Amino acid sequence: MLIGLWIRDVVLIEALDLPIGPGLTALTGETGAGKSIILDALGLATGARADAGLVRRGAAQAVVSAIFAPGPDHPVWQILEDKGLTYARDEDLVLRRTLAADGRSRAFVNDQATSIAVLKDLGAALMEVHGQHQTVGLLDAKSHRPLLDAYGALGGLLRGVSETWTGWRAAQASAEALRRIVATAAEEAEDLSLRLAELDRLAPQAGEETELAEERAILGAAEKALADIGAARSAFDGVSGKLAASVRALEHARARAIQAGASEDVPAVMRLAAASAAVDRVFGEVQEAEAAIDSAADVFDFRPDRLEKAEERLFELRAMARKLGVAVEDLPGLRIRFAQRLQAIESSDDALRAAEAEVVLARAAYLAEADELSAARRSAGARLALAVEAELGPLKLEKARFRVAVEALDADRAGSTGQDRVAFEISTNPGAPFGDLGAIASGGELARFALALKAALAGRAEGAQPLMIFDEVDQGVGGAVADAVGLRLRRLAANAQVLVVTHSPQVAARADAHWRISKSGDGERVRTGVEPLNPEDREEEIARMLAGAQITDAARAAARALMNV
Repeated sequence: MLIGLWIRDVVLIEALDLPIGPGLTALTGETGAGKSIILDALGLATGARADAGLVRRGAAQAVVSAIFAPGPDHPVWQILEDKGLTYARDEDLVLRRTLAADGRSRAFVNDQATSIAVLKDLGAALMEVHGQHQTVGLLDAKSHRPLLDAYGALGGLLRGVSETWTGWRAAQASAEALRRIVATAAEEAEDLSLRLAELDRLAPQAGEETELAEERAILGAAEKALADIGAARSAFDGVSGKLAASVRALEHARARAIQAGASEDVPAVMRLAAASAAVDRVFGEVQEAEAAIDSAADVFDFRPDRLEKAEERLFELRAMARKLGVAVEDLPGLRIRFAQRLQAIESSDDALRAAEAEVVLARAAYLAEADELSAARRSAGARLALAVEAELGPLKLEKARFRVAVEALDADRAGSTGQDRVAFEISTNPGAPFGDLGAIASGGELARFALALKAALAGRAEGAQPLMIFDEVDQGVGGAVADAVGLRLRRLAANAQVLVVTHSPQVAARADAHWRISKSGDGERVRTGVEPLNPEDREEEIARMLAGAQITDAARAAARALMNV
């Protein structure tokens, strides 16, 4: 809902702050008073084309701010999200436009600089304009399908179509991925088989490269190492025998001392025992050292074929790794992955057949839902056509005929909203062919037709309703037709916010709020002002509209009667 309009230096308006309420607001005034300036200012704030002529003479720039209070679920918040603008859903939305006298224009949303295109997108979501010089909304065929779906309360069917469409698309994507696999499967399978055979023959093991490198290093040094080990071993030649003889000699000496009558605890005997034990320990360690040297010699067992085999194996592993573009340590894992991939390819034909069967089922499910939605749209379109035509007669459009064209599209042009192109079409005279709404030549007739359509749709639309502006929708009509226009505007305003620029007292009398637009000043300086009217002033203004310059008591009585209908 539009809750305020702040205007500075636009044409004849020097400064104007307008609070705007819900329901139907009428703008009246003498011809040339500047009623259209209010709409021009609002259009400026919502992205309309700017003309430097809108800047008041003598002013540096014109500034307009339109303050809206959208609901928390209004689509404008998603537009702001998509454009990267900050916002708070529980706060007002302020659209501001500046227009310099040289024609340069700037746009702001909640004081954030943005583009004119963003203002236009936001304006399209927040309001519709139907008037003498423009009709924004209904002429865009893209709006017709959502309006028809809202009228027919087809939200449930739409959700079903959207869900089955998503399922169909997912099934198609899965099948297409498998087709790509199958298309290259033969060549890839042959290559994988060759590589897997090479890896199977090589049979690389985890950690094998490190072990082979270490073995090659050891074997490369084996010949010289064995010579050194031999020297170390020869140094022990005869040592063991001499140590054994020393132990025996010491034991014989101790035995003779005891036989001569010495006891075990005699110092000489004790020292012989200690010496024998010490030599025996050395004997044992010498034997252990000899065994260790022999063991080391076994490790360095030099056989030329053993070194050659280790080097050949290491070369094969590294050559294979280079060929496959991986590290040697990755070869065992790559062998497993090749086997898995080959198995997947071999089973891809079966998977593709299953996926294609799923596509057929998903498509059938979508088309069934879409056919049901199409039938519901045709039914809703027929009802809407009857409802609109019932509104046309009272609005002096009795010769016009209206229909909703629901055209089936090819399945490949279908989408998440179904398989239909929906268009509102009109025939302006009996026997004339149906065409798009632009076939209505008169701006006033187009505005009245928009009113007829909106009246037929009233109360059926889902979600947030835009501000609707009707500019001189009563142009060229009066009496009962003007009264019919006012009645429909009042009915439409029961569930939406409506602004109407009118010369008709029957329309103004139906309003919830009434503004009088007037000019004041002298030849040097003329200003346009807007005055909200209280009930007494409204009666006087409607009487003026009925009687002209000379307001009579009869005109005032007629005005009261209109206001009390």
